[in-house]
Amino acid sequence: MERLENIIIPNLEANPEAPCYWWDGKWSTRRDMLSLVNNCVNVLRQSGFSRGQRLVVMLRNSPLIPALSLAVWKLGGIFCPLNEKAGLESLTGTLELIKPFAVIAEHPIPELAEKWPFLTCSLDSVSLPAFTGKTQPPEPEDLAIIFATSGTTGLPKAVPLTHNNLASNCKAVCEMIPSLSGSDTFLTVLPNFHSFGYTVTIIMPLTIGAKIAVAPSFLPPAATIRAITEAKVDVMFVVPAIISFLLMSVEKGKMPPEALARIRVICTGGDKLNPNCHKQAMKLLGRDIMEGYGLTETSPVITVNHDCETQKTGSIGPVIPGYEYKLKTREGQDTDDKEGVLWVKGPSVTPGYLHAPEITAERFDAEGFFNTGDYVKLETHDGEEYVYILDRVTDIIIVGGFNVYPQEVEKILAEHPAVHQAVVVGMPHDINGQIPKAYVILEEGAEANDRDIIRYAKEHLAHFKVPRSVEFVSEFPLSGTGKILRRVLRDRAAGK
Repeated sequence: MERLENIIIPNLEANPEAPCYWWDGKWSTRRDMLSLVNNCVNVLRQSGFSRGQRLVVMLRNSPLIPALSLAVWKLGGIFCPLNEKAGLESLTGTLELIKPFAVIAEHPIPELAEKWPFLTCSLDSVSLPAFTGKTQPPEPEDLAIIFATSGTTGLPKAVPLTHNNLASNCKAVCEMIPSLSGSDTFLTVLPNFHSFGYTVTIIMPLTIGAKIAVAPSFLPPAATIRAITEAKVDVMFVVPAIISFLLMSVEKGKMPPEALARIRVICTGGDKLNPNCHKQAMKLLGRDIMEGYGLTETSPVITVNHDCETQKTGSIGPVIPGYEYKLKTREGQDTDDKEGVLWVKGPSVTPGYLHAPEITAERFDAEGFFNTGDYVKLETHDGEEYVYILDRVTDIIIVGGFNVYPQEVEKILAEHPAVHQAVVVGMPHDINGQIPKAYVILEEGAEANDRDIIRYAKEHLAHFKVPRSVEFVSEFPLSGTGKILRRVLRDRAAGK
């Protein structure tokens, strides 16, 4: 087993005076990071932390996140980042599932402090305060991290990932994007409680000896813009909501275009990218944006484009090295068709949900393949098989027995000159079962009514794919990671 601390710490020790992270306007060295790691190790050891224990951390991005991760791993423990704003009920359920040794948070939460050892810590801390934890039954030592993830049942669900899961994913992504190197500066702004932000923008750069420019979170965006410009960021992995905002900032003159144009790799994941962003990037930056795709359960990356020159419009790229993959029907039958539900197997896939064998059994087949829940099509280009997401299986709209893929409809609507972005969901219908409804954000200063949008859709889509209803909105409901909450829009369309 390849443990992450045995990959990262030698990188830090090899050149201790080299810059490691940019934080709050200044660079700190690898020696500084090692010092912070050692302090965390000493405090955790004195607190009684030991092998197999879980440390829950509810902090925004800061140098403490990688330092605590490495300290926990050096002691044989498991790092568990959670979203402090997830809500008391959700946090309580997740903590009862994880059974933490202690909880470290940015702010006091008295209801949690009554049940678990709890300490508050500033993002700028260069040392942990002394505390005493509570020893819990140990989990397997090969686990590196446990992520909380949303489920449809409302019950807490957690995804444990091993050191090998994360290490293999980091290595494969770097193989897929050959331009990544140890001389790069990565932007670290995505939430660390999400696997995309944690693995790809914190752990992966450290495994190759690259630097990180750390902003606590994307909002307010001034800190992110400052990190990009002052730290001279080269590589940016972000969600579509962030890239949309940054491009808008360039267009409105709030951010110098050269700050983004200097970045060699701009890649989005976590949600589909608005097709208009590709055009906007080419216009403002003279270069395109790459797309990738993954899930918490896969550490997270499954596919990614190699570069802007070879990426295929609308594709999330080829599957990264190490995965086996196959397609099945929605009913779970193997198929030779080039469209179907994507199932994957490989070293980056979680061993199973934490203490939930019934959920694990639902998502894995007898051969060990994991059901991504995404309906895709495969196309071969230049000798490689590229993946195109048609939709989440749960998002597909069935109109009178015909499948309607919201992303297809959204792409067409986004080509209307007045439309900035559209989201299409199914709404109940007495005769057809469901009909499409579109939520639309207009371009600034543009005007259009629902008849204009529906007429345009009729000109470009089969009749059963055309939205029967259009609602204009100023923004879409977003999750903590910037993903559009389609279920909220579906509930709204259904009158809930």
